[in-house]
Amino acid sequence: MEFQGQSLQLKMLGDGIAELIFDLQGESVNKFDRQTLDELKQIGDSLAAAKDVKGLLVSSAKPVFIVGADITEFGESFKQSDEQLLEWCAQSNAIFNTIEDLPFPSVTAINGIAFGGGLEMALSTDYRVMADVAQIGLPEVKLGIIPGFGGTVRLPRLIGADNAIEWIASGKPQKADAALKNHAVDAVVSVDALRDASLALLKDAIDGKFDWKARRAQKTGKLKLNMVESMMVFETAKGFIAGQAGKNYPAPLAAVKSIQKGAGKDRDGALKAEHEAFLSVAKTSVAASLIGLFLNDQLLKKKAKGATKAGNKVELAAVLGAGIMGGGIAYQSASKGTPIVMKDIKTEQLELGLNEANKLLAKLVERGKIDAVKMGKALANIRATLNYGDFNDVDIVVEAVVENPNVKHAVLAEVEDQVGEDAIITSNTSTISISYLAQALKRPENFCGMHFFNPVHKMPLVEVIRGEKSSDLAVATTVAYAAAMGKTPIVVNDCPGFLVNRILFPYFAGFQALMNEGADFRQVDKVMEGFGWPMGPAYLLDVVGIDTAHHAQAVMAEGFPDRMKSEQRTSLDVMYEETRYGQKNDKGYYVYEVDRKGRPKKVFDAGVMDMLKQVQPDGVKEFDKQEIVERMMIPMIIETARCLEEKIVETPNEADMGLILGIGFPPFRGGALKYADTLGLQAVIDMAAKYSHLGKLYEPTERMREMAANGETYYG
Repeated sequence: MEFQGQSLQLKMLGDGIAELIFDLQGESVNKFDRQTLDELKQIGDSLAAAKDVKGLLVSSAKPVFIVGADITEFGESFKQSDEQLLEWCAQSNAIFNTIEDLPFPSVTAINGIAFGGGLEMALSTDYRVMADVAQIGLPEVKLGIIPGFGGTVRLPRLIGADNAIEWIASGKPQKADAALKNHAVDAVVSVDALRDASLALLKDAIDGKFDWKARRAQKTGKLKLNMVESMMVFETAKGFIAGQAGKNYPAPLAAVKSIQKGAGKDRDGALKAEHEAFLSVAKTSVAASLIGLFLNDQLLKKKAKGATKAGNKVELAAVLGAGIMGGGIAYQSASKGTPIVMKDIKTEQLELGLNEANKLLAKLVERGKIDAVKMGKALANIRATLNYGDFNDVDIVVEAVVENPNVKHAVLAEVEDQVGEDAIITSNTSTISISYLAQALKRPENFCGMHFFNPVHKMPLVEVIRGEKSSDLAVATTVAYAAAMGKTPIVVNDCPGFLVNRILFPYFAGFQALMNEGADFRQVDKVMEGFGWPMGPAYLLDVVGIDTAHHAQAVMAEGFPDRMKSEQRTSLDVMYEETRYGQKNDKGYYVYEVDRKGRPKKVFDAGVMDMLKQVQPDGVKEFDKQEIVERMMIPMIIETARCLEEKIVETPNEADMGLILGIGFPPFRGGALKYADTLGLQAVIDMAAKYSHLGKLYEPTERMREMAANGETYYG
């Protein structure tokens, strides 16, 4: 009995053993798409009817086992009616049930990643042998959904409800030692020994040395918990998970409820509970947003991979300007394996930069992420210098001196004379035009922007800014270097504020207008944090730095005077004039104290209310929560649309990812353009009309109106 499909193969190995091999043609990984499920059904039905098969080995011909379901198919699948989606769940699970119910034992050899449907496939067999380098897990909650191929049914019956809840609700990958300890797998061996070990286990099961029927009964029966244990496990878990996940992420709690509802049922009854729970989250806007973010991330990775092929390889980098920012950039480069020269004109700045890198590496050692040897190697990759020395060998330079165009011009012209003709020079600037900075250079084609977000080690985004004369090679090399540093690069065209800050400041403008009308910044912060932002606008301004924001606001006002220039003094002006610069000097809209862990903790300062009377002559009043959200979010949506229309950014995917990675836009809302799609563009336009008296920030573009009239969306 043989089968050769596009996704699966079935071979007979002798001694009555069949081998089911996952090998999706034309792809580097295996995944569950419609074709794979169809072929698995054919093979399952054939195996169930076979008379000469005594055992089944499930394996992969690729370096991974199965990475999960094909997420690109989710969009169409989730558009089905509730009845159709439930039927799809039932039909899909019937395929796995056929494998589980085969009249002979089965073993899965997990050679690499087995996530989502990959682990659920392995759980449908009687035994699992795992390579020591492999990882398994059920990460579906990170996409706003829950396991749908039996994960909430089989995993709790193997490893216990409490362990299964932790695995599923966190979505975290599990290494081989944890998988073995929790009894999710039956053995862990080296990759080289995996096949032999799996076949040996299967033969022992065939020979009756292992009771595979008892193992199967464990997975297909009821969860072994009495009433008291059930109450303790599920009610405690639900309370904890609801607190951790919050109201905006329903999937983790839905997974727990699915396990609980199916606990007293056999496999088939428990699967029905899983199908219903899956339906309850699959068609939500949260799932649509989180699945969209995953696909956006895949697009960015694909673009970075293309840039790596198109750009020059960076063997040695350099950063100009040490201190906290320069030290952060040096740490990021060195820790990811690219040696870097850190230059400054002051010894004390170099020491500050080296101390910053040392501190960040020491934290990794403290958390067990690296050992002292790796820390030493990373530090050895950073060479601090007061002169240009070996700059002729540098492939890329990141200029990170003070945010002053005259200083940057001088430094850029100076370094260009010190590097080779093919070296790429970049500027880490958040506000200054790249095309303007390029005027100082003889080879402007070798220059572009490389905007890191602070703190460098935490913030995943890097904006790569293309100036008027930046070459494709310069941009590609910079993107490749950012990706090699472990960052997510997004290419944007030059304009005031580039992408993220250009979109952020209309949001801040909405806040300042509310403040001028008497809003309490504490209420606005609370409402926007309730909307999903990690911090409200006043708190965010304190974190960014009031002086930094004040300077950036002036740049934005000059660049876009029609909508970003305020004729009134604002609360930002007041904070700046009162030298309340936020966390950097422990006083802004809030004052800051150090908590027990040494982190800044915001505290209300009643004195700030007196200062704000300068721009709130009529006093403070309460606003409707919905009005606050609309007045804050509409300018951000419209400005994001403008950036897309003006080709500052190439795709809506990149625009939204820039906001999520750069300023913490609520992921469950998917980004400004995804949020606009969720609301409906006509609804956004109608909303904006209510605030037309507030000026051009609330004026939708003609293209937005055209899209609304035609029923178009950004993610069509």
